Amino acid sequence: MTDLSTRYLGLTLRTPVVASPGPVTGDPDQWRRLDAAGVGAIVLPSLFEEEIESESWWVSDLLDEGRDVVAEAADYLPEFEDYSIGPDRFLDLVSRAKESVEVPVIASLNGTTRGGWVRYASSLVDAGADAIELNVYDVITDPRVSGQAVEDRVIDLIGAVRSEVAVPIAVKIGPWFSALANIAVRISEAGADGLVLFNRLYQPDIDLDGPSVRPRLMLSVPGNVRQSVAWIGILSGQVPLSLAASGGVDAPEDVVKLVLAGADVAMTTASLLRHGGEHVATLVSGVERWLEERGYASVEQAKGSVSFSKAAEPEAYQRANYYQTLHSWGPVR
Repeated sequence: MTDLSTRYLGLTLRTPVVASPGPVTGDPDQWRRLDAAGVGAIVLPSLFEEEIESESWWVSDLLDEGRDVVAEAADYLPEFEDYSIGPDRFLDLVSRAKESVEVPVIASLNGTTRGGWVRYASSLVDAGADAIELNVYDVITDPRVSGQAVEDRVIDLIGAVRSEVAVPIAVKIGPWFSALANIAVRISEAGADGLVLFNRLYQPDIDLDGPSVRPRLMLSVPGNVRQSVAWIGILSGQVPLSLAASGGVDAPEDVVKLVLAGADVAMTTASLLRHGGEHVATLVSGVERWLEERGYASVEQAKGSVSFSKAAEPEAYQRANYYQTLHSWGPVR
């Protein structure tokens, strides 16, 4: 039997297939199905700081309405502290997941302030999270903010969270840094244990009937995985970080390609929404079959075998790939 276990963030996972944040991992009824299907770990939906703060302000304003007008209003409604608001439902989700499954449970966090990142990360760890994924998604629209300032802010928040929590930290970023390999090294030096590639840029659509701008979610498609394959192949062996891929993982072949490039795990959300949580079993069995047919004894043996650091001429790797890709097109016959 091929050993499918892998090391991610210092944790031993039984398979390299991880269920990433989304409606499936947020549904307690799905946790056991994912577990039974062979998932390596579960990443819960992100706790968004602005959502928590906005909800708290809304409830507070609602409870205060009428207090100075009608005397009975002062004690008609429960006290503010009695409401299940703020991060409580996210913390409860972590606790319940830990009680339901044996695989590691990773909590995802998307903060907006330094204090929020630290405070909520600590709370998620206290609730039982085995690791924290810092979901760094920040579209910079101010032309006065430099790339260096953006990088420094990311490094600062990693250091702040690292100083407060002892569990492993992964950082999920987008591909838009001008020197991605360099920021990966800086992320490691700041105290992170892993890198998740990549956050997608969720582009808004324009409603022509308005006209107005509106959000429109489109699931990632299998072709999206190639961006993660390329960058994980480049970073593997060059940065002291666990590497995870996110975006476009739909078939066993996608997972295999990522492992060969150097990924410790392949994360998927869209395929679980399309095919259900049981699709994890298809991914796991497909990876196992591919490795067995080619004589690999384990995932670890295959990991990174076609990465940038293993290339015969690493310095020519990227330029040659660029040239060959541009000249690979031919008319459809």
